[in-house]
Amino acid sequence: MNRLDDASRIEIPIDLESRSWVLNIFGTHDRNLRLLERTLQIQCTLSRDALRIRGEEPGIAIASRIIRFLLEMYREAGGASTMITDKHLKYYIRQLKQNPELEMMEIAGQSLRVSRSGKIIRSLGAGQAAYLKAIRNDSIVFGIGPAGTGKTYLAMAYAISQLIQDSIRRIIMIRPVVETGESLGYLPGDLAQKINPYLRPLYDAIFEMIGFEAYQQYEENGRIEVAPLAYMRGRTLNDSVIILDEAQNSTFAQMKMLLTRLGTNSRMIITGDITQIDLPTWNSSGLITAMRILKDVDGISFVRFSRADVVRHRLVQEVIAAYDRYEAQRKQVSG
Repeated sequence: MNRLDDASRIEIPIDLESRSWVLNIFGTHDRNLRLLERTLQIQCTLSRDALRIRGEEPGIAIASRIIRFLLEMYREAGGASTMITDKHLKYYIRQLKQNPELEMMEIAGQSLRVSRSGKIIRSLGAGQAAYLKAIRNDSIVFGIGPAGTGKTYLAMAYAISQLIQDSIRRIIMIRPVVETGESLGYLPGDLAQKINPYLRPLYDAIFEMIGFEAYQQYEENGRIEVAPLAYMRGRTLNDSVIILDEAQNSTFAQMKMLLTRLGTNSRMIITGDITQIDLPTWNSSGLITAMRILKDVDGISFVRFSRADVVRHRLVQEVIAAYDRYEAQRKQVSG
């Protein structure tokens, strides 16, 4: 890196009396700082009482805004552990590069406490913020959009936040089982083992937030339940957060059945991607019909995500865009 003058240097003071501040914000072995350096072509030097950022605009401006925001977020959380991952940082950087006028709160969204020790996660962007707002305000929320937009992850984060506050009695995780060969009855193991592969994304989210041991304790106490959609018939689901994932693969009858299971003091969060329907015909999807039938019902919200809301690897947005173009061209030809 070329020698830089004082005008290109920003210093961000940080109280190092609590070493957990450094670990939570900058990551293990300063991993988050190293990511900022690589992505923004800057140099970060952490001394006893300050962080110095050296580089050229706009890299230092973006890094400064992100770090100042993380510090303020940590202070507001009262020193609680905040989950700042590579995914968060890359998303913040990408959004600020595209639109430098954005406020950090517009990008970072809202927070949820997902452990009794105070661990916090944050939504990313306006789409996820609108999704969390809907979940907090309405009894039934549909999150509809492409893979990688955080629909399932945030639904699980909300459910866990309610469970640890004892606002609900249990979390019920549900997925349609669209079989591609063997029937569930012929697969080895108990019910949970049979449907485990179908619920893997839900398990991944919950293990990341609270860990495997805490999950096991909740499951043994009956406070977390996993089940295939078909097993919900005849039940009334009170004091629960019910999450239906991959709802595009539910049938009309299954969707109606589940929606009418909602009991008192419960929230139902239904996620799906209408471009990935595995049912025999597109219009047999219970999610598609629910979008038409329930769009004007008070207390039910539909939050639609676009590829701009994707928070996974940047190439996921490109993949979705390429497939959208392909589908549009194919419709033109067939039309």
